[in-house]
Amino acid sequence: MEPPVRAEDEAMSTEELLQAQTDLYHHSLAYIKSMALGAATELSVADAIHGRGGAITLSDLAAATGVHPTKVQHFGRLMRALTVTGVFTSEEKEGGGGALYKLTRISRLLLGVGKRRLSPMVRMLVSEVSFTTPMSICEWITTETPARAMFEAHFGSTQNGLWEKDDAYGAPFYSAMAADSRLVMEVLLRECSSVFEAVAGSLVDVGGGSGGVVAAAIATAFPHIKCSVLDLPNVVAAADDTTNVQFVSGDMFDYIPPADAVLLKWILHDWEDQDCVKILRKCREAIRTRGAGGKVIIIDFVVGAGSCKETETQVLFDLYMMMENGAERDEQEWSKIFFEAGFSDYKIMPVLGARSLIQVFP
Repeated sequence: MEPPVRAEDEAMSTEELLQAQTDLYHHSLAYIKSMALGAATELSVADAIHGRGGAITLSDLAAATGVHPTKVQHFGRLMRALTVTGVFTSEEKEGGGGALYKLTRISRLLLGVGKRRLSPMVRMLVSEVSFTTPMSICEWITTETPARAMFEAHFGSTQNGLWEKDDAYGAPFYSAMAADSRLVMEVLLRECSSVFEAVAGSLVDVGGGSGGVVAAAIATAFPHIKCSVLDLPNVVAAADDTTNVQFVSGDMFDYIPPADAVLLKWILHDWEDQDCVKILRKCREAIRTRGAGGKVIIIDFVVGAGSCKETETQVLFDLYMMMENGAERDEQEWSKIFFEAGFSDYKIMPVLGARSLIQVFP
């Protein structure tokens, strides 16, 4: 038996009803936008446009990206979707003859060279692993399972375990993190240099990866800061020893080297609250007093800080992190773990788009 129709349902005008239907279908097809973006990234469409002076016809673009001659029309439909969604733009050629495709601010981040190259991040976010795991959200939240995380229930291994065992999964992750770090550090050093100028003499980047991108950027910009990276033994074994950064092998749950400042970029969102408190307590042991400039610098999301689109990005990342029992937190949730870990104060600076720079003081 169907439930009765409520008065508010009947009260919708024709325009409201059809708009609701359109919105519902738009949400349902959101994954197609991701797949189209992933395809453009794999085909290096942005590089092809850039290589032709920034404007290119569909036929030339198809030839430059390896599209099969029998699929050019289909490729045109892909480019139309990517243009409507704002990844690329197009305009008619003078005198006719079809459209010329051009880059936008979004697609410039897909270029294969430069420190703003985010194509590795896109590849990770739209990978098969990233897409197949969330398909089990409904089953996960309605079933008691022995696995602690959705990812582990789906693949029989934690994400970290899979990355360590199979470089086909691990290498793209580390490449994505390095790409994101290059862009983040460009902005931080330009807009928030005072945060690092105040560091007396040493900084340790916890979980900074084998490239030490963040620590190397800080050490170059501020020669008075001795920078090091703490990471797991398998990561340190592959470290880039040509940088001006010292790599230290270890586990952040056991020990963090003493420093004036400890930096955590996209680390705490991987962990549940009780684990975050443990990590922060180790940070508290490592840093000097606030009077000596001691602090923890966190680069992470603060849910609700920013525009509507930034908040939507934050909560979508929260669902993404739920796959591995991680979480994105609002200010109240952040403050709870800061104070439980023994810190006295914090300052949130929403200066990184959807993410924030958080300084936490002993």
